[in-house]
Amino acid sequence: MNTYSHKIFGWAAGILLLLSACSKDFLERKPQAALDESQLTNKKGVNILLVGAYGAIDGQDFVNGDMVNLSGGSGYVVSPDNWVYGSVCGGDAHKGSSPDDASTILTVATFGTNASNGFFNDKWRVNYEGIRRCNFVLHLLTKVTDMTDAEKTEVAAEARFLRGHFYSDLKKMFDKVPWMDETNTDFANLNVDQYKLPNKESIWPKIEADFQYAMQNLNERQSEVGRANKWAAAAYLAKTYLYQAKYTDAMPIFENVINNGVTTKGVKFNLVKHFHDNYDGATENNEEDVFSIQYSANDGSGGTANANQGEMLNYPYGGPFSCCGFYQPSQDLVNSFRTDDNGLPYLDSYNQHPVKNDMGIASADNFVPDGGNLDPRLDWTVGRRGLPYLDWGLHPGRDWIRTQTSAGPYSPKKNVYMQATQSQFYDPNGWAPGNAINYVLIRFSDVLLMAAECQAQVGDLSKAEAYVNRVRARAMDPSGWVHTYIDDDNPLEGNTDDPAANYVIGTYPVGTFGGSGKDWALKAIHFERKLELAMEGHRFFDLVRWGEAETTLNAYFTYEATITSDIAGARFTPKKNEYFPIPQRQIDLSIKDGKSTLDQNHGY
Repeated sequence: MNTYSHKIFGWAAGILLLLSACSKDFLERKPQAALDESQLTNKKGVNILLVGAYGAIDGQDFVNGDMVNLSGGSGYVVSPDNWVYGSVCGGDAHKGSSPDDASTILTVATFGTNASNGFFNDKWRVNYEGIRRCNFVLHLLTKVTDMTDAEKTEVAAEARFLRGHFYSDLKKMFDKVPWMDETNTDFANLNVDQYKLPNKESIWPKIEADFQYAMQNLNERQSEVGRANKWAAAAYLAKTYLYQAKYTDAMPIFENVINNGVTTKGVKFNLVKHFHDNYDGATENNEEDVFSIQYSANDGSGGTANANQGEMLNYPYGGPFSCCGFYQPSQDLVNSFRTDDNGLPYLDSYNQHPVKNDMGIASADNFVPDGGNLDPRLDWTVGRRGLPYLDWGLHPGRDWIRTQTSAGPYSPKKNVYMQATQSQFYDPNGWAPGNAINYVLIRFSDVLLMAAECQAQVGDLSKAEAYVNRVRARAMDPSGWVHTYIDDDNPLEGNTDDPAANYVIGTYPVGTFGGSGKDWALKAIHFERKLELAMEGHRFFDLVRWGEAETTLNAYFTYEATITSDIAGARFTPKKNEYFPIPQRQIDLSIKDGKSTLDQNHGY
């Protein structure tokens, strides 16, 4: 939320650990400095623990000077933007760096991994850590006597919203997950494996119930910008319905969010004027922000746990950045931004119109960037040779790439801080960069495109078209494009007459969706999500829920393997790879009466 809240989160996390540890002491002696539940069963204690539940969203912690996640592993493994699982596995990007650097990511990205991969156990445990914090808040809340009913309801709604978030992340990752709530009353040890709970029933109805409660009981405005409000809960509830293909349930909620929703500051939801304002610390928490993770830099914690640590590897290799060359956008993604003479995408044949790259060309050698028609969102999403890399100067190509032959010639961009404001938003306190750029879990353009999907499925194709065009129209404003530099003293200054590339983008002519039919309209909507939300961790999960993962990803592997070596032999196997394996460690821990209570996903 803010620096103060991050510090409170650290205190709250410590309290949770003390409570857990004191009850499991093998001597059954209470440590002198430990707190018991009675010391927290009051308004102040419950609110501190609620902030601790918010703090678990990013999955990070700072322990003994080492950057780790809440389960004890590397922070990037559990990054809440799901850059490994959502974007690398979805074809947005390559692992990056060199093949032997964090090579476990490659086994995940090529679908060659198994249930023993520790990444999955880390992801599982981080989400359940968040869930147990929410449950503890709800457990204590029933005993508090110094709060009004309205205050209790608000806290309960925030805790249930957060619990819904953690469970929805587990559900889309693993499908078959056990449900643990505040009725599990032994809060001495809140780990899910203690209860030997089964994972045989879908938890979607319970996730729906949490978001429904939150939507009905949360305030519209909040005292701190990072807290959830009723409209964030509404968007999450509608998204939960969408993931189950309950379009008729989702559609009116999305429409309500679009027409009436406001931010926690009371500002009506809208698209910000410039696309890049969603990825700049100076312009965050804006009218497009439905719900986001609040990051902070140089907050006095001594490390980068609160500074977007999950993406600490994802900066160009070399140059002005200390690390690490991961998360390199794919050629397939770059080609997707090619447009025709009307400024529209090539929905089916984009790879037949490839964007020129500098593969195999040294930075000292001459290279002229692609001169064809391009969607301007490309150069706010992907760093490519000869184009401005934010305000750091022109991307030099191979000098900023660790191994071109392995992962291609491109660099990530949406997560990178600006040079002009690095004193405020860059955090150098770790071995890899940190920054204070929030990660937006749901933004308004995402809501518009999800609503368009529902309209195309069960509503009005013209309204679906209008929502897609609203997103595309924002990208048409030349003042929001990447420009070449015209003033060396002010590298952010640009001129609408000097775009950095040949940007040509248009909206779909009125009636296109209706005239082309439902299936074509859905194809256009799906493609627009690929463009608008690229490198934001959504792609793999979208492909799975659309039933398009097998066809799209295997075509991606075939095409991209002709350019890079890292994904050679990769293959998506249907009826298996739609979900990741239940961690073997959790299956082993769930044994009860000689038998595991957790079922493994099919095919693992």
